[in-house]
Amino acid sequence: MIDRLDADLIALLTEEPRLGIFEASRRLGVARGTVQARLDRLQRTGVVKDFAPTIDSHRLGFPVTAFVTAEITQSDLSVVEHLRAIPEVLEVHTVTGSGDLLIRVVARSNADLQRVIDGILGDSGISRTSTVIALETKIASRSVPLVQAAAED
Repeated sequence: MIDRLDADLIALLTEEPRLGIFEASRRLGVARGTVQARLDRLQRTGVVKDFAPTIDSHRLGFPVTAFVTAEITQSDLSVVEHLRAIPEVLEVHTVTGSGDLLIRVVARSNADLQRVIDGILGDSGISRTSTVIALETKIASRSVPLVQAAAED
């Protein structure tokens, strides 16, 4: 699906997202049209989803990160729209195990985290939650190693 050039292009743009096509082609040693065609294909196939800035929630004033496991009533996935309306909810995944949803949230403080959790519980489709607070991020969200491994296959 991707090759070494694709992986190198993704790594380069991950390191320097504001880098232009011309400069990327110069650094990769390929034609500008090749870089543009590769990038267009990676976007069209959904491998590259966006070029949005990466936000540091801590520097934005939300230093607390937590993972909330939620149990929902009778597979009532309508709660997802409720969760989407809570700004501090960053991700929601359906999961296996004791809960139904795994929710990554941020908060301004531990006291504020209680407000966020109360907001999550504000939907009758959520019957119970369990929360784990992250103390420190050892490996931040990343994709380049995965892209490199995919290119090697």
